[in-house]
Amino acid sequence: MKGKIGYAPHVKRFYVSWYDSTDQKTYKVYQYKGFKLSSRDLAEKLLASMQGDVEKGVFRIEAYTKAGGEVVPYLRQWLKAIKGTIAPATYKDYENSIESHLVPFFETKPSIQLHEIRYDTLMELLGAISREGKGKLNVMYCLHACLDFAWRSQRIVAIPPFPKKKNYNITENPIVWLPEARQKGVIEAMPLEDQPISWWLKYTLRRPCEAFSLHKVDFDGEQWTVHRSVSARELIDRTKTGEIHEVPLLDELIPYLEIEKQKQRSLGIVSPYFFVNPRGKTPGQPYTWKAWSDIWKAARAKTGESIRAYAGTKHSTASQLINEYGYNLHDLQIAGDWARLESVKKYGKVETAARKALLEKSVIRIKPVTNLERKGER
Repeated sequence: MKGKIGYAPHVKRFYVSWYDSTDQKTYKVYQYKGFKLSSRDLAEKLLASMQGDVEKGVFRIEAYTKAGGEVVPYLRQWLKAIKGTIAPATYKDYENSIESHLVPFFETKPSIQLHEIRYDTLMELLGAISREGKGKLNVMYCLHACLDFAWRSQRIVAIPPFPKKKNYNITENPIVWLPEARQKGVIEAMPLEDQPISWWLKYTLRRPCEAFSLHKVDFDGEQWTVHRSVSARELIDRTKTGEIHEVPLLDELIPYLEIEKQKQRSLGIVSPYFFVNPRGKTPGQPYTWKAWSDIWKAARAKTGESIRAYAGTKHSTASQLINEYGYNLHDLQIAGDWARLESVKKYGKVETAARKALLEKSVIRIKPVTNLERKGER
């Protein structure tokens, strides 16, 4: 078998001499799971562990030569490798999950190798994450993505089972939304030059960042091709889900498109962006999330509402279609171009009125029987 045990008199410690064919280099390993090889017995355990990893096809010399273990450096190596393939906001979220939660946890467990992460380790990690609900889930998603990368890279033979969703104690709060009359009231309370983008969001069921990044070339006079978004304040040529959406022009939007054109003409703005913030620091720049949400906050204050901007547009319109217009979930999925029916189910849970109407339709009304009718039956 590969590897041999030696003794270094100058440090009074045993070691395992190991030739790594990948690096074409011989290593001398002086510790095993954080313990110095003070006895031959420990050295034999280390050698057996290394030989066992070779047989299982998961051997990596870094797992034995890095004093702090291999998990932490691999997490950082993985994040660096995928940086150009994920959205900036996702990268920042992964980075925060790694440095704030995963690194502190695995630094306390230097003896655990990448392929030795098991369900019990993950449950311990879950309890150590100083977040609640979906915050914990995001950290675990990050680790799962890293282990999936390691599996595809043949660094590990399998991805361990992760805690079930019920273990995160996530409470799904009902969707908050405005009836259409109140939603329109908020938008109408905005300055006229700021209304077009908000009406577009109301009628198209798209995300605000997609509206901010919309370009004039994305509109052919009959429909918009939505394929851009904003991530961590950066314009990117992909939507949140990576899908391209064809959004039709509705008659209700035509007057507001004219208002947007007139606004840009009157201010002498020449911009590639479809919706332009008239108060932006640089002429021709689009709305940002902060600028648009501040406009929404001011308008909702005028109308006595407290709902947030995202819920006041996309969530509200989707909920209105179900609860005020009687759409079913499949209709809503088509209208909003959702890829999965699961994504729209939350909008069918927000109001009892629609459920009441459906239940009432299922009730068979029994006509009261009169005394004369009873006599006739005899």
